[in-house]
Amino acid sequence: MSLLLCCTLASAQEVEKSDLQKRAEAVDPRQHIASARSLFIHAFNDYANKGQAQQGVECAVKATALYYKENYYKEAFELLRHAEQVVQADRKLSDAAKAGLYYQTTKERFQMYLKLKKSESVKEQLGKMETLANRSGDESVKNDLLYNKAIYYYSFGLNAQGNAVFKEMADKLTSEKAYDKVDEVYQTLIANGRKSGNANMVAQSYSNYIAWKDSVNALKLADVTNALKKQIADNEASLAEKDSSLTTRKVIIIGLSILAAALAGVLIFGGLMLMRFIMLSRKQKKTIRLLNESNALKAKFISNISAQLEPTLQKLDSRTPEVKALQDFSSHIQTLSELENSDASAVEFADVQIPKFCEGLMDKIRGKAKSGVNLSVNAPNMSASINKEYVSHILLHLLENAAEYTPQGGTITLDFKKRGPHAFQFLVSDTGQGIPEEKREDVFKPFLEIRDLTTGDGLGLPICKQMALKMNGDLDIDPNYSKGTRFVLDLRS
Repeated sequence: MSLLLCCTLASAQEVEKSDLQKRAEAVDPRQHIASARSLFIHAFNDYANKGQAQQGVECAVKATALYYKENYYKEAFELLRHAEQVVQADRKLSDAAKAGLYYQTTKERFQMYLKLKKSESVKEQLGKMETLANRSGDESVKNDLLYNKAIYYYSFGLNAQGNAVFKEMADKLTSEKAYDKVDEVYQTLIANGRKSGNANMVAQSYSNYIAWKDSVNALKLADVTNALKKQIADNEASLAEKDSSLTTRKVIIIGLSILAAALAGVLIFGGLMLMRFIMLSRKQKKTIRLLNESNALKAKFISNISAQLEPTLQKLDSRTPEVKALQDFSSHIQTLSELENSDASAVEFADVQIPKFCEGLMDKIRGKAKSGVNLSVNAPNMSASINKEYVSHILLHLLENAAEYTPQGGTITLDFKKRGPHAFQFLVSDTGQGIPEEKREDVFKPFLEIRDLTTGDGLGLPICKQMALKMNGDLDIDPNYSKGTRFVLDLRS
């Protein structure tokens, strides 16, 4: 019966659980109910002493359920009162947050009175739950209230009211296209009815479930159709963007060599052939497939041309700025094309000691930073599974940029933060002049403008972005950082 509210609390705030709570959750209450209850109570008291009401109420509610499961109602009511005192004493919580916590404790009283079949007391608690749900301002809590209203009506034979309330909740979630959640709530209501021996609840729930199932099938079919249409439209837009990007590359390569001019002719001819095929084709799926294949061939051809140019460019004097710029640009073109055409599943991962790895990268830029710049590494003593080649390339590029743009007396920081069981971040921060907000999205786009290659080709960050995506991650700029620039590399192991 706590299904909807538990989902709300889990998504609203990710909190590290204490060892006592983890131990309590590891105990099977069907075999050791007293032990599980005792551990949850200890966890609640521990949270209460630390002023962590949110986590404390969660443990208190679980202990309460284990109390009245064995008919210890006096102890259950007393524990709920204690939990509400802890919430009242927590000054850090907003009124809305407190209302959400009071809703949990009031719902436990509602369930106890329901089990005791005290109709008036159940009704009284339901009224309090409605007030608290409105004060919380949380739509998921309001959905949970509708669910419990339906249970109340069905439990006391008020079938018409129960059907109306449950239909209101189902219609609301269905309009939000939360079909799986509606299905799960129906299944839970049926299961609770069977568990409590309430044949009326089971019959009414099952009848409503069948009716809802029939009506939602048509909605799902329409959703699937619309999703396919949107996917086709998105693919067409993506193809148009890729084609525009390739045209920009073509202009730059023409300026590098005569071979690039030949490539431009091939690309133009291929584009004309493709346009002719698009106009004649009647099968949209086949068109999309052919366009994707053509773009892959174009990118591969660009990579091959760059590889053929490289031996010639290497023979030139790299001390000349223009030659060095051409050599770097040729290498970057080849790297970017290889990344765009490589298979993400081919990226290999291995465990790396994070502190040593981060310190090694920071050491490589110590001689490049300006006088008085403070270089700092904040990394916990742990290991993580990463692709060392890609991550090293990305972080070293970001650190070198930071060294170039951070003034004397500034700070460059490399942080590592664990964000979940399989999620973590590398953060590179500096106190330079920062990147203007209107240019932040453009720094990851290759070939955005034709520029003097001796001042850089603008492919460093796009290559880093592609590497992050190949690792099933992402690279972006922190919009909330205002002391300079902070890049965030999100990864999952």
